[in-house]
Amino acid sequence: MKRSDKQHILDGLIESFKSSDFFYFTDTSGLTVEQINNLRRECFGKEVKLQVAKNTLIIKALQETGKLTDELESALVGPTAIMFTQTANVPGKMILDFRKKNPKPILKAAYIDSALYFGDDQLKALSSLKSKEELVGDIISILQSPAKNVISALKSGGSTIAGLVKALEERAA
Repeated sequence: MKRSDKQHILDGLIESFKSSDFFYFTDTSGLTVEQINNLRRECFGKEVKLQVAKNTLIIKALQETGKLTDELESALVGPTAIMFTQTANVPGKMILDFRKKNPKPILKAAYIDSALYFGDDQLKALSSLKSKEELVGDIISILQSPAKNVISALKSGGSTIAGLVKALEERAA
């Protein structure tokens, strides 16, 4: 590979690492061309960018962006495919679903907004992470709940007061 080609790949990796707070390192070695193409199609459909690169270039790009840790570097052994995403749980769900029919990809590590996850056993935890939109929805529901209770109590309280007034009125008559 020419030096200019390596620099082009490195620049692309740096840009991808800078623009993504969520990425997964996986091992896709051993998959057939057809399986890799199916995985790429799924990634494209779910807005996940799948890129294969040499570990030395990945390490340089991580150094450049300040996201390299000793733990991440130790995970970069053997063939590595990177999944860049804007939603933390999508690649985890996608890998679990893809592995129902295929033996790989295997999760090496995941970087989720500066939190690190290592090993294939973390896939279930990663796939169950809530997206930003889901968290905002949960917070809104929590905040709306007390207001709904107060409004409901006021509405029912109003009818109770009206009933009391009516009963007192009838009693006085």
